[in-house]
Amino acid sequence: MVVYPWLILSIAFIAIFLVIPVIIFLSLYVTALVMYVYRHRQKLDAKRLLSNQTKWKSLLYVIIMLWEAHGYFWHSYEVDGLDRIPNKGPALIVYYHGCIPLDHFYLMTKILLYKKRFVRSVGDHFLFMLPGSKTLMKELKVLTGPVDQCVKLLSEGDLLSIAPGGCREGLFGDNLYKLMWNNRSGFAKVAVEAKVPIIPVFTQNLREAFIAVKLFQCILKPLYEWTRLPVIPFYGGFPVKLKTFVGKPIPYDPKITPEELAQQTMNAVEELIRQNQRIPGNIWNAFCDRF
Repeated sequence: MVVYPWLILSIAFIAIFLVIPVIIFLSLYVTALVMYVYRHRQKLDAKRLLSNQTKWKSLLYVIIMLWEAHGYFWHSYEVDGLDRIPNKGPALIVYYHGCIPLDHFYLMTKILLYKKRFVRSVGDHFLFMLPGSKTLMKELKVLTGPVDQCVKLLSEGDLLSIAPGGCREGLFGDNLYKLMWNNRSGFAKVAVEAKVPIIPVFTQNLREAFIAVKLFQCILKPLYEWTRLPVIPFYGGFPVKLKTFVGKPIPYDPKITPEELAQQTMNAVEELIRQNQRIPGNIWNAFCDRF
């Protein structure tokens, strides 16, 4: 039997980059599980997790450094404009949603490591429907909203992050990096009611790291709209360069409406994309960006 090297390499390539997304999700589960077990065995409450009086800080630091190392070695990850994240006080971080928002997890790690602040995140409802996901979401401080709960968190001085495009933008976006916010302004209403600034965020080459399968999207998109479940398969984990750009904060303005603020934020994210993203995106060029 004739063995074609190119065929073996192709199969190996496909297998590796189908397995990597699974490994990423398993890593998130393991991270949350370690945090959960340790917290409960030590009988620590949430207000003491970062206290110097406990061993929790050491464990948390180890977990943070593991994710920091993963981002650095696999994606040469870095952040431009981290100083724009406030050291104290509330702010709403609004970001572009990739196929897998791994970049946002990296950014949260950076903020926790260098700013000593935890970012609360708004996630899609389906995240709480996965096996064991309630514990995972609890440990990662993810909530589904609504507006009043988001306003309450910000009023308490927390950092909160939202991706207005959500799962739809993640699954049906492409390497042209067009925003798919569908005139959503709920995040802007949160910022106006809480009287906090909005910080626009975008990660370069995000669409080249993980890619949603385009085949049969015309059939699967109606199914997604009906079920709101991530019915589109994806692959990737390509070791491309990822660089997050933190834009200039949009200050609170009592004279602006939520709709106007939403448009202003959308323009800010689009400008970050225009300035920092090669369009259309390309995996090979994104990999070369590392060098």
